[in-house]
Amino acid sequence: MSKITISKTKYFLKIFKQAEKKYGSSVKRLAADNWKEDWQTLVATIMSAQTRDETTIPAAENLFAKYSTLEKLSKAKYDDVLNIIRKINFSPRKAKYIIETAKILVRDNNSKVPEDINILVTLPGVGRKTANLVLSEVHNKDSITVDTHVNRLSNVLNIVHTKTPKQTEFELMKIVPREYWSRINRIFVLWGKDVPGYDKEKLLEKLDS
Repeated sequence: MSKITISKTKYFLKIFKQAEKKYGSSVKRLAADNWKEDWQTLVATIMSAQTRDETTIPAAENLFAKYSTLEKLSKAKYDDVLNIIRKINFSPRKAKYIIETAKILVRDNNSKVPEDINILVTLPGVGRKTANLVLSEVHNKDSITVDTHVNRLSNVLNIVHTKTPKQTEFELMKIVPREYWSRINRIFVLWGKDVPGYDKEKLLEKLDS
């Protein structure tokens, strides 16, 4: 590990420990939290892309109330699913993704959620963000989930200097000790929701308030 990387690691840990102290005790529910079934976590995370958690969670609850098993969801009619999730962003596209993903899991994976990121990202509507969150939440694997908040804060705070979430993910993997990987997303999302925008000083000031 280079001296630059070591320095960045120390900087990250200083900031992250402050943020975790501020937001670690929050009981605020995010879209991937507290689902009974693994497939529900996956589907809710697909739904959450570019949609507020406050909108995603009720829509997901209504969807799972109607389709209580993955098998039932795999046989759902498109119009029925669309009607239930219509309030989330890109609902027509996501309704197709949800049904197709359910069909694939039932047909090809014994109704189980894959543990391999390379398989997860082949599912309709699943990119690296969703796949990493599922690996962390469902399979308790070390993974760095980079959504818009994680990407924004990591760059604004000068932890990384990247242009895409994928670049941010791989740069953070070099800097952040592995035991922190799966903790980044929740803390940075809560912090990012609390402090919108690109003002570094406001972000840091919030940790002291």
